[in-house]
Amino acid sequence: MENNTPATFSVASSPHVHSGENTTVIMQDVLIALVPAALMAIVYFGWRTVLLLGVCVSTCVLSEYVCRRVMKRPQTIGDFSAAVTGVLLAFNLPPTFNPLLAALGSVFAIVVAKQMFGGIGMNFVNPAIAARVFLLISFPSQMSRWSIPFFYLSRNADTDAVSTATPLAQMASGGAISASYMDLFIGMRGGCVGETCVLALLLGGGYLLLRRVITPEIPLCFLGTVGVIALLAGQNPLIHLMSGGVMLGAIFMATDYTTCPVNRAGKIIYGIGCGVITMTIRIFGALPEGVSYAILLMNILTPHIETLTQSAPFGKEVA
Repeated sequence: MENNTPATFSVASSPHVHSGENTTVIMQDVLIALVPAALMAIVYFGWRTVLLLGVCVSTCVLSEYVCRRVMKRPQTIGDFSAAVTGVLLAFNLPPTFNPLLAALGSVFAIVVAKQMFGGIGMNFVNPAIAARVFLLISFPSQMSRWSIPFFYLSRNADTDAVSTATPLAQMASGGAISASYMDLFIGMRGGCVGETCVLALLLGGGYLLLRRVITPEIPLCFLGTVGVIALLAGQNPLIHLMSGGVMLGAIFMATDYTTCPVNRAGKIIYGIGCGVITMTIRIFGALPEGVSYAILLMNILTPHIETLTQSAPFGKEVA
């Protein structure tokens, strides 16, 4: 007997095949990628690194939990995004930074820069970057006290902890760079706790590329632009690439899913813009470093970049 019952189809928007990845898996991969840099930071700067990581991560997670409860929204602390923000913020702080101020920055990152805009996926700037800029503006002297590696082993640890200048500060003052290329590569220099070891950051970036958590456009365009402008300005591109927070910023912070463009052309423009602003501040600005401000400004421009670079829908003629 012939069945005249019409077939039933399910209609849904793409993608129709799920990759199995979700926010939790992605954030776990980012945390794994940050492990090499965290271990090297602990080796170089000792227990203060552990303290900053503990304070920032715990405060970020607690802030998200309380904020979601107060706003009567579903809990999101299980997706590990707050933990990632805490680690990245700690990585952007000097080793001897006051833990209470680090906690204040963590609250700002989660409550102001993230949850007040709706939570993960809704924030228009990277929360860790926003918190670092907030701390830079509010506590400039504390944010510029740099430690020499292994200062905690010295008998005069309290004095040695703040007795060094970063390579970028030495370059800005017209002095000679005290660190060799190898020192810069393995992290034997002053700086924020998570930005010094280029080798560890590259290992983490390689892991993210292999896991396809990030794509190479933004890091390559960011780093390439920094190197080219340094060369054109008559300065050493290797020193610029291996000093300051450019490696940390290009690999882990400029690539934040929420605050960077999604299409390839937009990512290229975004990465080049980050590099241009970074080098403009480094060469012409009063500050020796400009990575945080560069990423923050390009975060704000991301919606406009996506509008300019969006592709036409299938079947529609391009104007």
